[in-house]
Amino acid sequence: MATPKGTSRRLRDELRVEPGMVVKLDRFDPSETYGRDKATSGDELLSDLARLSALQDRMWAQAATAVLVVLQGIDTSGKDGTIRHVMSAFNPQGCSVTNFKVPNDVEKSHDYLWRVHLRAPAKGEIGIFNRSHYEDVLVVRVHGLVPKRVWSARFEQINAWERTLTDAGTTIVKFFLVIDRDEQRARLQARLDDPNKRWKFRTGDIDERALWTSYTRAFEECLSRTSTAWAPWYVIPANRKWFRNLAVAQILGDVLADLHPRYPKPTEDLTGIVIP
Repeated sequence: MATPKGTSRRLRDELRVEPGMVVKLDRFDPSETYGRDKATSGDELLSDLARLSALQDRMWAQAATAVLVVLQGIDTSGKDGTIRHVMSAFNPQGCSVTNFKVPNDVEKSHDYLWRVHLRAPAKGEIGIFNRSHYEDVLVVRVHGLVPKRVWSARFEQINAWERTLTDAGTTIVKFFLVIDRDEQRARLQARLDDPNKRWKFRTGDIDERALWTSYTRAFEECLSRTSTAWAPWYVIPANRKWFRNLAVAQILGDVLADLHPRYPKPTEDLTGIVIP
């Protein structure tokens, strides 16, 4: 996936998981920046956010297509931070964020995709999933909550469900944020040490950290089996938060630009009208 630094390839091409690719996360450098520079990233991100805002405004007005953004990654990889620093470009009127937690009793009484489909964005909207339907091939696998025959069948079920959405006019873009173990340790410790962030820390985070290898295997199979032509994954090096934000903003901007959103023409002839 990587090319020499200084090339002009778009991050969308650099970081996309091509269909059929066998993903090995140890081949990715979570600190890689693909020739981008922190000193100029601030202004570059501001430009990217302005672009996103303008594209979303036209998309909302046109109401011809929907966009679903999926964010996944191990604990502390930066899903919340990405939403705060990138998705702030969007007008909340046309954007929703859903955080999928442990299913409640009503959700458990349905199939695992039921609650997810309810939150799929309507035309004109951008829907953001902070964690998603992929928890049902990740957490359930690592913790043995369902048998292998159940979770392994879900890869194709998810591919088919995402194809249904895209056939109906939804564009799906999926970001996997990758950090290394040292970075996770530092972020967990910082969360524990900061009184303003301590509320986010759970002792269970340490137990989850001990399952790093199992999660890595689950992530690798998930990325390998569910990056499709209609719903590709992008692996985002996320040790450096500034690069994470820049990469997500630029890729998402390219995706929205490809939809060519346009302001609709007035439904009435407005020629000569002057407001009294």
